[in-house]
Amino acid sequence: MEAAAKVKSIFVYPIKSCRGISVCQQAPLTPTGFRWDRQWMVINNNGRAYTQRNEPKLALVETELPNEAFLEGWEPTGRSFMVIRAPGMQALKISLSKPRDIADGVSVWEWCGSALAEGAEASNWFTNYLGKPSRLVRYNAESETRPVDPKYAAGEKIMFSDCYPFMLLSQGSLDALNKLLKEPIPINRFRPNILVDGCEPFSEDTWTEVRINKFTFQGVKLCSRCKIPTINQDTGDAGPEPNETLKQIRSDKVLRPGRKQRGKIYFGQNMVCKDNLTEGNGKVLKLGDPVFVLKKVTSAAEAAA
Repeated sequence: MEAAAKVKSIFVYPIKSCRGISVCQQAPLTPTGFRWDRQWMVINNNGRAYTQRNEPKLALVETELPNEAFLEGWEPTGRSFMVIRAPGMQALKISLSKPRDIADGVSVWEWCGSALAEGAEASNWFTNYLGKPSRLVRYNAESETRPVDPKYAAGEKIMFSDCYPFMLLSQGSLDALNKLLKEPIPINRFRPNILVDGCEPFSEDTWTEVRINKFTFQGVKLCSRCKIPTINQDTGDAGPEPNETLKQIRSDKVLRPGRKQRGKIYFGQNMVCKDNLTEGNGKVLKLGDPVFVLKKVTSAAEAAA
């Protein structure tokens, strides 16, 4: 079987809605997505998640993890930190060792539970940066479970991602969109986890099962887009594009004319990994890994959305 594409980039977003990290070589797989992905989020004084939808300044918050954090089996020591930076702010260091304090009543979308509280220094930093009461919390995998919508992926779990453990996009799709835009945009507008290259534009719409390296991923739902792609990730400023153009070429009206219309636009494929990721070694994806399409539908109209 010939590979349909290869992995060009892998992105991990340690803090929900903040800047991602483009990994140098590889990223370990876990049942909830790549290790470190959306393990933290910023919440308001009611425990509700902040996202770029309501706080676009989060786009300017950079996170840095130790290089070895992406090695399989690596465990943090007392000297392992995530470093957070933002314009006009001193760097903030967050220990990767688990905090002891608990924050109750934490919520993101439909889920509510408890999380690990990262303490006063982090709270003050984000409160000062956003100009409103804020706390940084970390997902507590030992006490909490956040299931994926069982209609699309029964039995799967996530941390603080919006809906699914992985989101895959192709370079071909981005290139095709950029040809239609007055000002081309970078991939960071769409915040994928896996960027593949070498396939035709929008091929990923039809992929219902792929093998990357030795792992089987299911394409469970076309990724419907909110306003975040309209936010310039270098400035935090919003504009009409690319969503205006996507409405012309990637709306359910265009892609799925025979289906129930919900006024959505689609770009990318949400995925889950079907392998057991809790046991054994070699659970990593690497840049350059080939992508083999095992099952597909004929068009986006037949894909789940």
